[in-house]
Amino acid sequence: MAIAAAALTASAALALTGCAGGGDADAETYDPDEEVTLNLAFWGNDVRAALYDEAIAAFNEEYPNITVNSSFLGFPEFWEKRQTEAAGGGLPDVMQFDYSYLRQYSENGLLLDLEPYLGSIIDTEPLSDNILQIGVVDGETTGIPTSTNAWGLFTNPKLLDQVGVAEFEGGSWEDYSDWIGEVTAAGAGAIWGGTDYTGRIQNFEIQQRATGKDLFTDDGEPNFTEEDLAAFWEQGDEVRVVTIPQQRLEEIYPVSGFDAALTASELTWDNFGAGYLGNLGEEYTELGLIAPPVTEEGAKDLYLKPSMLHSIAASTDHPEAAATLVNFLVNSPEAGAIFGTNRGLPASETMLEGAELDPLGQQIRDYEASIADRLGDAPPVPIVGYGTLEEKFRQLGQELGFGTITVDEAVEQFFNEMDVVLDQ
Repeated sequence: MAIAAAALTASAALALTGCAGGGDADAETYDPDEEVTLNLAFWGNDVRAALYDEAIAAFNEEYPNITVNSSFLGFPEFWEKRQTEAAGGGLPDVMQFDYSYLRQYSENGLLLDLEPYLGSIIDTEPLSDNILQIGVVDGETTGIPTSTNAWGLFTNPKLLDQVGVAEFEGGSWEDYSDWIGEVTAAGAGAIWGGTDYTGRIQNFEIQQRATGKDLFTDDGEPNFTEEDLAAFWEQGDEVRVVTIPQQRLEEIYPVSGFDAALTASELTWDNFGAGYLGNLGEEYTELGLIAPPVTEEGAKDLYLKPSMLHSIAASTDHPEAAATLVNFLVNSPEAGAIFGTNRGLPASETMLEGAELDPLGQQIRDYEASIADRLGDAPPVPIVGYGTLEEKFRQLGQELGFGTITVDEAVEQFFNEMDVVLDQ
């Protein structure tokens, strides 16, 4: 998580330039006799690379005349390379894409509008309207989500058993803070109930959404005031007393308190579960996953976010073939069987049908179904530079945790940073 945040900070605010171009936008089918070569780029590790190799082999059984050359990098390096390519007009034909960068690349004409291929080459029946709208920027569809995730509250049942405290049963943010305090008291300096939730911009976001406001308007203007942010950070004055100390978190960095079995809960995206279990080790076999605390009863404060999307470069010479590959990677049951939940819970019904969900994958599916009454429309695609603001928010949360800055000073710094980002 920390690496991804750093990458967003380093590159999300940069302005990109590029030339739209490529094939005939009116084309809706791919000629199977046409021999083409496509470049596919994604971020990940050797495990994901092996899955993509398997998926490409399955794709070639159906489309033997499309040669797919794939490459992958770690998340920060992936976006550094994309920016270099974007400056030279040489983006890969098909790319795994991150939501935080979609507006940046779309507004600079670097991504192909997929509208001519929707409903023809790219099957839209298995994708809900809410899912399809996630990839729309300024009226153009420039990304198709491969998978979804939602904000949730993970808990560690084994740690809770150790300290003799029951699972959090839900309730308000005050109820959650009280529960954290109960766990921390029982943990006697070895286990804490959680981490200061006011250090994450997503928790501020869902509290704002509970009042009917996204963080930013459709026009990219801030939809919150200095008073709103101050009120949120002031919640931390009490909760920081019972959460894991910031100094302790610094000592175990880059893993989190939850990864290190020091905290019994963590608010984050639901697709982080597999990573948590991997870092916790074999003695931890399960996690709890419930809805975040409630700000206002009945509010549509949560939403489905794409774990990742697939996009096509505007400069591709083979838009029909590229759209054919995207359709396979997003919709096919074969891809579902191969990837499972490696890229998140499949967004396409046909891909989901092909996926054999492991217990955690099924738990995430059940969780997303359980919060249906709290799911609202996804917010506008993040503004250019959102990653910079997310990282600034996290850094200010750290300083508040150390006590080296006041809430008023933090608010002032954040709004100054936001002014810089919005003026670029």
